[in-house]
Amino acid sequence: MKGDYQDLVDEISALLGAPATLENRDFRLIAFGAHDSDDDLAMDPVRTRSILTRQSTAAVRSWFEGFGIARATGPVRIPAAPDAGVFRGRICLPVRYRGIVQGYVWLLDQEPGPDAEALDAAMEVAQRIGLLLAEEARAGADLSREFLAVLTAGRGWQQDMAVAALRVALGPSGEGAHAAVCVSPWSGEAPASVPGAAAVCVVPWRGAGEQEPHPGGGGPAGHSLAVLIRLRGTDPLAPALTAISRLMPRAASVAGSGTGAPAATRSAATGGKTTAPAAAAGVTSGVTGGVTAGVSDPVRALTALPAAWQQATAAARAAAAAGPRLGPVAQWSAIGPYRMLASVAEEALDDPVARALRGPANPELARTAEVFLDCAGQAGRAAAALGIHRQTLYYRLSRVEQLTGLDLDEGEDRLLLHMALKAARLHG
Repeated sequence: MKGDYQDLVDEISALLGAPATLENRDFRLIAFGAHDSDDDLAMDPVRTRSILTRQSTAAVRSWFEGFGIARATGPVRIPAAPDAGVFRGRICLPVRYRGIVQGYVWLLDQEPGPDAEALDAAMEVAQRIGLLLAEEARAGADLSREFLAVLTAGRGWQQDMAVAALRVALGPSGEGAHAAVCVSPWSGEAPASVPGAAAVCVVPWRGAGEQEPHPGGGGPAGHSLAVLIRLRGTDPLAPALTAISRLMPRAASVAGSGTGAPAATRSAATGGKTTAPAAAAGVTSGVTGGVTAGVSDPVRALTALPAAWQQATAAARAAAAAGPRLGPVAQWSAIGPYRMLASVAEEALDDPVARALRGPANPELARTAEVFLDCAGQAGRAAAALGIHRQTLYYRLSRVEQLTGLDLDEGEDRLLLHMALKAARLHG
């Protein structure tokens, strides 16, 4: 679908002799024409920011909407507004379908500007874009029931029937690679449109009415947003990151926190090695107040979607548990020991080893032990990471041994303690 939008934007650029950009009705960038001018004025800060961050500021949005673009049925000329950062005037082509605005095509205004005939031709292309945007939104919303059934059906014939129904509903778009994305916690209905999504639904975390923590650990019982992402191109994670960049700010605002997502993530395409920052896909760094997202490994069979969903939810939980090291967006292939812990236990493992260290009387011992084990038992690295003297580290480790009855010189005791602490962190 992305390629279709790009082709149509390029067609408008050719008709009007100027680079165009396409944004959805929430002012999120979808596609943009090539800028091959040597004139620095061909770009202004608003357009540059839109392309680099894939979104516009509230001030810019307010200025543009003040000219009635959401109600307009034809081109709208908008003057510059330096106070809002709009240093160049704009021509806006509303993108509509059946009277409802779906997005906007933008061009920098210039003299003498396009003639009426060219603008009419461009508006016809904008109508084709509106149809595509409406179909994409409708497809994701209409498939929520089938997608939810696949994720929640028990094993056996119920799941087989749910997968068959989803396959029929998806049609040709069900072929090829997909990934599951989990954003949690999520409040309210599923969004009407998510870029690159084949289906979207809201999944109760456990069963409706059950009072237990959401995947991030702690907090009230709630729901997660499930997104089925079509994967295309050489970087399979890119479509998922684009979708998450749209979803995380909304989830964070509902949770009462700031917006954002991690500055970096990992990709299955590179064997789990660090790839380009997620910010390149429009995901900005920052604290999300407990909102996390997880991405599964790519799958090619719809029958593998329940397993992919388990991976995505485990990654979301791991992102919350591991803090800055992983989150708030994590891919299944990059969550390390949490993959094993999420697989072996859906419920918290109340191991006495972890219980002995996590009481209010020993606030620093659990962290000391975990950092020491994360550093492969290297005292110098652990002391530096904790910001304490090595002798202080040794004293705390001796207290850990006294409280747990473990011998940290023994490999199996170290393994037990490490997994018990990670499991306790995973389950909040």
